[in-house]
Amino acid sequence: MNAESQIETRLIDGKAYAARLTAETKAEVAALHERHGVAPGLAVVLVGNNPASEVYVRSKIAHTEAVGMRSVSHLLPGSTGQEELLALVGRLNADPAVHGILVQLPLPTGIDAAAVTAAIAPAKDVDGLGPMNVGLTTLGVAAGPGEGLAGLVPCTPLGCLLLLRAELGTLRGLHAVVVGKSNLMGRPMAQLLLQEECTVTVCHGSTPDVGALARLADILVVATGQTGLVRRGWIKPGATVIDVGITRVTTPEGRTRLVGDVVFEEAMGRAGRLTPVPGGVGPMTIACLLRNTLTAARRALEPGR
Repeated sequence: MNAESQIETRLIDGKAYAARLTAETKAEVAALHERHGVAPGLAVVLVGNNPASEVYVRSKIAHTEAVGMRSVSHLLPGSTGQEELLALVGRLNADPAVHGILVQLPLPTGIDAAAVTAAIAPAKDVDGLGPMNVGLTTLGVAAGPGEGLAGLVPCTPLGCLLLLRAELGTLRGLHAVVVGKSNLMGRPMAQLLLQEECTVTVCHGSTPDVGALARLADILVVATGQTGLVRRGWIKPGATVIDVGITRVTTPEGRTRLVGDVVFEEAMGRAGRLTPVPGGVGPMTIACLLRNTLTAARRALEPGR
């Protein structure tokens, strides 16, 4: 057995980190309610009956209520038109009891998701995907000394960043490779890593020899949805690997299980730190959604505080 195969891989427990962040959020929600008599309100909008989306929405509602926030759900039929959906978003924008708005993606064919996302008031865009919040995240505009970014940061990249900070401390000077360039994950992740003073490389479907670039990474973040994309040889020995992919596959025994973009068994013993799937990035996404909702409520109720 060679030296590379003997690396002791530390699994990053996203559930534990998310539990701590959620507990902090719950305590701050209670304190905000005590000061103002108002619970942060999160409106979740689901159009159609996509089974995976229905599961996500139920989970988000349950987590919202568990931390003492007010959950408002709008479950619309798949026949809902874009104008009707935009009208609902407009009403939620105007509702002072709603501090965060989340329209579950994907939306049915015929609805322009970009137009709907852009219609959400920036102050209530807790997914952080609207043009204003994307711009503020890209520019790294701070809300104030020690207050973080002025915009609401997309939940999954934010969760990944919090895991990296907790595990590694300062990220300054590290080479980060992000595989995937989606607006939901890859692009904002790259911007956040740049703001941490990382050297950042972004790879995508047109990048030649992605594996050669991945092998240079101190931090490797993979978000493509391609099961088993990252093999052992793509990982620099001792690197921190954040696997954002999540796909349900059927085993030869006929059972189903969740897997990521990284071949887990091959990454073990090669990576220094690794997020498992499930139990890695996923729990942090919901914890950061709750955190963004609290931030939005605090800014609405205590401007300038």
